[in-house]
Amino acid sequence: MAGGWGCPHEVDDRCSKINNLPCDPGMKGCVLAGRYVFASDDKNQRLREKQVRTRTDDAEASSDGSA
Repeated sequence: MAGGWGCPHEVDDRCSKINNLPCDPGMKGCVLAGRYVFASDDKNQRLREKQVRTRTDDAEASSDGSA
């Protein structure tokens, strides 16, 4: 993958972290998954789950009066 940054797990367009699969930023197991928003909606599932958890935790903290 060409770009303005380099992933330390990408070697010769393969992901050394995920079974030497072709590098596909945001794929399941990628260190970027859940941290960044991607154009492909299926890659944003972990981020959306994280946002729901955060909202739920914030709402519970507010209702407990411990916010």
